[in-house]
Amino acid sequence: MIDPELDGRTVLVTGSARGVGRELLLATAERGAKTAVHYNTSEDAAAAVAEQAAELGAADTTVVQADVTDPEAVDDLFTTVEADLGSVDVLVNNVGGFAPVHWSEMDYDTWQGIFATNVHATYLCSRRALPEMREQAFGRIVNVGYASSEKGLINPKNAPYFMAKAGVLMFTRMLAADTANDGITVNAISPYVVENSDEFPDELPRGRPAGFEDMAQAMLFFLDEDSDYISGENVEVDGGWLPEDV
Repeated sequence: MIDPELDGRTVLVTGSARGVGRELLLATAERGAKTAVHYNTSEDAAAAVAEQAAELGAADTTVVQADVTDPEAVDDLFTTVEADLGSVDVLVNNVGGFAPVHWSEMDYDTWQGIFATNVHATYLCSRRALPEMREQAFGRIVNVGYASSEKGLINPKNAPYFMAKAGVLMFTRMLAADTANDGITVNAISPYVVENSDEFPDELPRGRPAGFEDMAQAMLFFLDEDSDYISGENVEVDGGWLPEDV
């Protein structure tokens, strides 16, 4: 696995109490990063992740609660991380809700929440992280997308999720251009089905879902200091899946 040097780097992964976010954060802890475990409601799980991060070699760790769809809460989140660990060097925007039901059966709050957790949270956290990154002329932002967003895949089931993840990819490319002269890179990693997904198709690429290590491999590539000319890119962690064949 790619092994970037993260000693002394402060890493914040949103939604890192469970699932993909947890594993991405632990991958940075293994490489000596100072890790900020973020959660919204999973306090006990977040505390357990912080303990594991320390055991794996994190230089330091903190646990922070926030609703990342709320601008004031996001500001408080970063203020706490900065006080505990220093300015954020690496931001992984992992939070993103989904609702696998037909769009016409989805209530408005759920519809709105899909966009808020995927698009608005990514925007709010990135905007808050950027001033410090620009000041130190270094930063890595990695957004979690969805495979096939580049192809405009859409389905009546879970429609706002597809739409929101396309927005995350557009935001990624916009922000990469906006930070091109600041020592910052902005990229995306986009899975199809991950090992902890709630639903699985009848057939999977290469006979399996993406593992947490597959996701971490793509993220770590972007975090390496030598990847400083690679920005605005999207790595589809999908085993070669072609949605047009579905």
